[in-house]
Amino acid sequence: MHITFQSDSRAVSPPAPTAATAPDTVAVVAFDGISPFHLSVPCLVFGEDRTAEGVHRYRLVVCGVETGPLRTSAGFGIQVDHGLAALRRAQIIVVPSWRDDLAAAPPALLAALRAAHRRGARIVGLCLGAFVLAEAGLLDGRAATTHWALASEFARRYPQVLPRPEVLYVEDGPVLTSAGTAAGIDCCLHLLRQQHGAEVANRAARRMVVAPHRQGGQAQYIQQPVAPSVRGDRLAPLLQWLGEHLHETHTLEALAERAVMSPRTFTRRFRQATGTTVGLWLQNQRIALAQRLLEGGDQSIEAVAAEAGFGSAVSLRQHFSAAVGIAPSVYRRQFRAAA
Repeated sequence: MHITFQSDSRAVSPPAPTAATAPDTVAVVAFDGISPFHLSVPCLVFGEDRTAEGVHRYRLVVCGVETGPLRTSAGFGIQVDHGLAALRRAQIIVVPSWRDDLAAAPPALLAALRAAHRRGARIVGLCLGAFVLAEAGLLDGRAATTHWALASEFARRYPQVLPRPEVLYVEDGPVLTSAGTAAGIDCCLHLLRQQHGAEVANRAARRMVVAPHRQGGQAQYIQQPVAPSVRGDRLAPLLQWLGEHLHETHTLEALAERAVMSPRTFTRRFRQATGTTVGLWLQNQRIALAQRLLEGGDQSIEAVAAEAGFGSAVSLRQHFSAAVGIAPSVYRRQFRAAA
């Protein structure tokens, strides 16, 4: 079994990230008492019309164990017109959260998820939705995450699951789980990136005014707030500058000097602000840039490696394959073959 926090690295190559192989139907499971925010996340990422970008529109279906009116945790109601039969034809199924009391999921829902899993659908559990997937047995022997506040309860209830409580999202085979709130956006954007490529996902992120790409292995939460003077006056401009100079070599000492901090303070503040280390942040940004270059240009692998800051084609292949699951040349070939 191969586990990855960034993308699907199964023995079978992942689908080309383009419209031709994108799933037609995304089913989102609603329930009584659902948080409107959690419900809105997959609806916003997969429900927008992107046909002007050459991407066919997903068929988004919100369904429930039963049809009819449902209450939300915000005090207003929603109308659900589709039952669990919608799961039978969905290529992606999202359980966007679950009840705060962690009540047992209805047997009909568990059975429908198992059936969808058997036929090869991708099943996603956002936040507490991971509890439902685990209850259905879909996470047995797999790595998974959930909201950090309930990670210990998750591990206690489902000892057969391999817990990864420190990360934003985990993809293990056809099953994905994410941490709470904003991590659900990261997880859904990750799927959009796999289906349609880095540039489409980045444009979606820009419209939502969120980070274009946070790797799954990034930390779930920032341990303490960053002082406004640091965030606004030092790190924010530095991060922007780094994004424009990924092709250059950067040392910790030079970056700390640019931020007017000692290396030790800079390392601590950087992790507090981004949830990851300087090295991993740079690597993730460079991988994302390499994806865009491979999708949209005719540069050689060596030229892509240089522009993205990997230095050599060997280094690019090593890091790209580890993060994305396939070699850069295969990524480019699959993307263009299905375009």
